[in-house]
Amino acid sequence: MAIPFKTIRARAEKRKGGAKALNKLLPPKPDPKALAKLGDDRVLAEMTRRAFCAGFAWSVIEAKWPGFEKAFLKFQPGRLLMQPDEFWDGLMKDASIVRNGAKIMSVRGNAAFVRDVAKEHGSFGKMLAKWPPSDEVGLLELLAKRGSRLGGNTGQMLLRFLGWDGFVTSRDVVACLRDAGLDVSETVTSKRDLARVQAQFNAWAEETGLPYTHLSRICALSVGESYSNETLARLAGGEE
Repeated sequence: MAIPFKTIRARAEKRKGGAKALNKLLPPKPDPKALAKLGDDRVLAEMTRRAFCAGFAWSVIEAKWPGFEKAFLKFQPGRLLMQPDEFWDGLMKDASIVRNGAKIMSVRGNAAFVRDVAKEHGSFGKMLAKWPPSDEVGLLELLAKRGSRLGGNTGQMLLRFLGWDGFVTSRDVVACLRDAGLDVSETVTSKRDLARVQAQFNAWAEETGLPYTHLSRICALSVGESYSNETLARLAGGEE
């Protein structure tokens, strides 16, 4: 059985200069109401951003992002799904975006995914707002099976950037979990390991009442390289 979370938090506070300093490094608390109001175009945009960032320098994608918005018609699923094959072929030659054929076509697949979920739940954001943090594994499985290029860490980062309340199995988070006594591999990819991580975060959430995003970030800050507080503040909404 893993150690109590208060032990992990105390270690993170010591490393970061106290409770107040640590709290400043935590992301905003997830807001289900804001998530439910999220437009399907913004969900598809974030899916695209995360898919393209995988394996690329994030700075490259961010620098080209205005080009992405224009090229992909502001990520409106309905408009994109009406476009003929020639439209998608043309994107392969568009220098305003990253010309990766597989990733470009993932936008078409994810537009259909977002549209179908919206038909089932009213919007993709409404579906996310109702999905409990205690079953992130199930949500990640949905993204991997029905989405395009949204498996693994990409799916976790997508949920984090959309504002859904979940954990991220980054190197430091996994190191924290292993140090706490959880029997998982150094790289968490198997269903067995993900289930164990989920169970541990569920237990810590019940123990502390904290959002999963805060548990995940505090865990990451309790181990690994000790970045400056300024660097960590810039990362507060994303990677850990």
